[in-house]
Amino acid sequence: MVFDSRHIRTFHEVVRSQSYSAAAQALGYTQPAITQQMKALEREVGTPLFTRVGRRLRLTEAGETLARHTETILDSMSVAREQMAAIARLRTGRVRVCAFPSANATLVPEAMALLAVEHPGIRVELLEDEPPDSLRRVVQGEADLTLAFTYPGLREEVPDELVEVPLLEDQLTVLLPVGHPMARRRAIELADLAQERWIAGCLRCRTNFLHECEQLGFTPDIVFTTDDNLAVQSLVAQGLGVAMMPGLTLSFLRRDKVRGRPLLPASRRQVSAYVLREHLRVPATAQVLDALASVAGRRGDDVPE
Repeated sequence: MVFDSRHIRTFHEVVRSQSYSAAAQALGYTQPAITQQMKALEREVGTPLFTRVGRRLRLTEAGETLARHTETILDSMSVAREQMAAIARLRTGRVRVCAFPSANATLVPEAMALLAVEHPGIRVELLEDEPPDSLRRVVQGEADLTLAFTYPGLREEVPDELVEVPLLEDQLTVLLPVGHPMARRRAIELADLAQERWIAGCLRCRTNFLHECEQLGFTPDIVFTTDDNLAVQSLVAQGLGVAMMPGLTLSFLRRDKVRGRPLLPASRRQVSAYVLREHLRVPATAQVLDALASVAGRRGDDVPE
């Protein structure tokens, strides 16, 4: 059984508005056109979809069954259109890259600088979002490629449509105000900070932080939470607490006020690029991925002394 997408869209509007005339007004059709489309749809399914009770329309059993699926069908069609449009856009050399804040401030600018030299015809639109929302944006066609991170020990769900391209392991560090007694150490045991006041970051980072503290047998005293990496550093610089932060954030560290030190036991998050499988064959996507992989390969754990 093959459905005409116009008929499905019209049927959905008739069900929503509960009349042919209201559906005609909403869709910009005449009422006879709506009637003809619904008759055509009933011929396609081989059974009536509506009955009339006085002046009102009532769905038949078949109509109720179809109505339960129309929104899913229309959503799938919308996503398909977005993904097809993305392929056409990629073939013209336009790529929408979505990344989390610390990647957008470090990996992405370095990769874009490399791309500008090697492939100056590619135009990149930068977006910002945290996982898992950034992954959904690729599936829904709102972005062509995303950078996201995962933590070991935490269950992560990646949509089946996406291919993961690992880029680097980002070592976690602790940020301390410059005058902190432990700031002179080369590395710090997380358990030694059990009595500290803490500033926590984004939800996923915060979840991992709480998980690691739980593994060591203590509950941290979190006094501030913020998704803003620079705000975290400013709070630490003022002596309001310490923070567990990814190593990428150290590239824009307030070095005169804050010290970053690796944590023991060593803890890392995996930073990867995610893309729809069919987009891997598009040259513009492959070139952006190559630039990101090249930059990630050169970047080591950035832990200033």
